[in-house]
Amino acid sequence: MPEAEKSETDAAVREPNLTDALVPLGVLVVLVGGALLLFGLDALDGPLQVALVLCAMSVALVAMRMGHRWQAVQKVSQGAMSSITSAVFILLAVGALIGVWNLSGTIPTLVYYGIQVLSPSWYYAATALICGAIAMSIGSSWTTAGTIGVGLVGVADMLGVSTSITAGAVISGAYLGDKLSPLSETTVLTAQMVKVDVYEHIKRQVWTSVPAFVIAFVALLVIGLVNGPDVTNPVGEQIELNSLNGIYNITPLNLLPLLLLGFLSVRKVPPSLALICSALFAGLLGAFLQPDVMRDFVSGSGNVVIESLKGVWSAMANGFSINSGIEEIDQLLSRGGMDSMLLTLWLIIGAVTFGALLEEFGLIGRLIDPMIRSARSTGRLYLTVFASALGLNIVAGDQYIALVLPSRVFRAEFAKRGLAPTNLSRLAADSGTVTSPLVPWNSCGAFMGAVLGVATFSYLPYAIFNYASPALSVLYGFTGFKIEKVEPGAVADQPASST
Repeated sequence: MPEAEKSETDAAVREPNLTDALVPLGVLVVLVGGALLLFGLDALDGPLQVALVLCAMSVALVAMRMGHRWQAVQKVSQGAMSSITSAVFILLAVGALIGVWNLSGTIPTLVYYGIQVLSPSWYYAATALICGAIAMSIGSSWTTAGTIGVGLVGVADMLGVSTSITAGAVISGAYLGDKLSPLSETTVLTAQMVKVDVYEHIKRQVWTSVPAFVIAFVALLVIGLVNGPDVTNPVGEQIELNSLNGIYNITPLNLLPLLLLGFLSVRKVPPSLALICSALFAGLLGAFLQPDVMRDFVSGSGNVVIESLKGVWSAMANGFSINSGIEEIDQLLSRGGMDSMLLTLWLIIGAVTFGALLEEFGLIGRLIDPMIRSARSTGRLYLTVFASALGLNIVAGDQYIALVLPSRVFRAEFAKRGLAPTNLSRLAADSGTVTSPLVPWNSCGAFMGAVLGVATFSYLPYAIFNYASPALSVLYGFTGFKIEKVEPGAVADQPASST
């Protein structure tokens, strides 16, 4: 480009005004709300992703109206794509792992042993504990709630205990596991957006997540002991246990892939490599421990080696499926595969690109900068981040946007004030992830209400973890407890080390 033309172009670029900043957010509200209104939960199967792509295009149009060239929009979009490269490989590895763990008996064994700790006198607390353990092992709050959570709410109805409280316990446990699991897509995404190592991010989350879960567990235990009926040996529990034991060879050996993953995580092996290693090990183990399952899955060719190889390969690519005749069992086990992550990746691409464009061209800053300037103390800054994330969950109706935008927008401010990026990653997760199922029109709230059969406002008072966790995070900001400091400005562009 000639120098004169370049100078003329630069001079034509203006700062965003309030209207510029509000237009993309208005488009976001209309398109995301319209997608959820027209398609309901099916919006997550493509319409919501299309909405986010269109939102990104609306930001591009506003930026060009401000004087930016299309090449500048492309450059920002390319940067957004590069920022999630590691997350892409981790999510694909997670899909592969879940498929093979279902095939090899790891997840069925976790469910089999976990469900046996249920007792009607402390049913709610046990529900939260079981869901927390399962969600931590598979890294998905939605899958946990949509499978074992559905079964637990159904058993609660048979026992005569409150389905609303049980649903709140399911969600409390599911989101604890989701936040502390290296398999969780939101945990990985948050770490990537703030540019911190995913394991360091999880370590910092322990300081709010564990105390919040203890609060929830104790409260649910007290409620159960005071109100729980005296019922033993629920029929539904025995049916699920017998079914799992009949399909799989249930043995503690099935848990070895989980132990391997834990070992590799402690040794700080890159997440995508650790996940694939655990998946391959589970597949090898499953070939010896679950030959019948392997044969049925691939419609047995007669050659054990070929059956096992084909079964593991298929489970990694397209997930595992089973038809046991029991709906809860089939829903729990028929999932996974790299292809199961493609819709999530599509959603993340749209949200990250939208957020990157809003940030780069100063649109979100035009709205948030006054809030940041007024947040003179660390406590008020924490409260501002929480309010932004919660507001985005309410307005945008999607947890990815509530995670991505605050993580990107406040990253530089935290660095400027000498606050370690792990402070922001923990706060963003506490504020964006766990509050999403508390909003009825949010995709998470809509999903939880639909699959559990309990209205969002009915389970909201009992999803204790989901408001205790952000409350503790903001409290730490005001008190200075577990707030890590660094040299001001030293970490603004620090690359992530989780790949």
